[in-house]
Amino acid sequence: MTSSPQRVTVLGSTGSIGVSTLDVIARHPGRFEVFALSAATRVDELLAQCLRFRPRFAVMASDAHAARLADALRRHELPTEVLRGADALSQIAAHESVDAVMAAIVGAAGLAPCLAAARAGKRLLLANKEALVVGGDLFMEAVRQGGAPLLPIDSEHSAVFQSLPEDPSTWARRIDKIILTASGGPFRLREPHTLQDVTPEEACAHPNWVMGRKISVDSATMMNKALEVIEARYLFGVQPAQIEVVIHPQSVIHSMVQFTDASVMAQLGTPDMRVPIACGLAWPERIESGAERLDFQHLAGLSFEAPDPRRFPGLELAWQSLRAAPGTTAVLNAANEVAVEAFLARRLRFDHIHAVNVETLERVSASKPGSLGELLELDARARDCAQQAVARRPA
Repeated sequence: MTSSPQRVTVLGSTGSIGVSTLDVIARHPGRFEVFALSAATRVDELLAQCLRFRPRFAVMASDAHAARLADALRRHELPTEVLRGADALSQIAAHESVDAVMAAIVGAAGLAPCLAAARAGKRLLLANKEALVVGGDLFMEAVRQGGAPLLPIDSEHSAVFQSLPEDPSTWARRIDKIILTASGGPFRLREPHTLQDVTPEEACAHPNWVMGRKISVDSATMMNKALEVIEARYLFGVQPAQIEVVIHPQSVIHSMVQFTDASVMAQLGTPDMRVPIACGLAWPERIESGAERLDFQHLAGLSFEAPDPRRFPGLELAWQSLRAAPGTTAVLNAANEVAVEAFLARRLRFDHIHAVNVETLERVSASKPGSLGELLELDARARDCAQQAVARRPA
């Protein structure tokens, strides 16, 4: 344990990952100190977090929300400085006083502060899979240039990371394949022809995990697993053909690595995001996470099955986009964000999410982005195309 607390910025602190991160931090008051927090629109939630953790900075997306938070903090005589906008996110991610950054902003909006933290060499706890799905080689180059320690927080990638040797230079010659597990979500056993009637409430009712609405829908379509395949390709430097997905309904084995000698290493645990969060915060040490322990004497049987392509047609888009031109994974991510947003707003049928993604991939030509500006321009073109695809389909 270090003599002084590790100062942590939590990007997206009012979301499920952010809340879990603050829960772990609160269990170790002498070890961690909250430096900065951010939220998009949840003023009351961020105010409560500021009152408890007393960060130096708090960031909100808009001027109006920032003004509300600043007024509330003044009434409580709290000296936290309120910042606003996208540039402020990068500022608190790369600040010279920050030791670690929890990147938990959902979607492409989290890419710029992730890049800023990476270039500044911060310990980067990556819960924002879009940083890799959208940023790809550009993001990994920023990590290399900044010398940033990169710790995956997605339960699957954290499981793979924990199953691998600590020396990344040995991974290429040791890994045969990476096996990502998936719960199958709420529709694992549902007849495919009934999926057109799925409601947002049904899609967000995950059987094992408590997550935000967007990622819950992604779990229901298994697009979250498609994005995780892309993320794994960049995180661990393997070829797409070396990544496999298997459905494991119990969510006890969080992922596995098969090595060249045919042995398999797996990480097991209760389905609680505080476990990978605690791992990332303290690595290579281990600290109390607050999660329940597995009880092997009462553990139900563990089962595995192949994903059904009729229920989950979007899964294959991961390998297709990785085989296509660089930048295609960014197009896929943008299309999916637009389609899921439209579904949650009841403007698009659940089974049309995949159709919007496919049409956008077919219509938007990608080329390798050389800068953040080029990535954002590609992202904007893909979103515009996806919006058009949504508009052409019945609500």
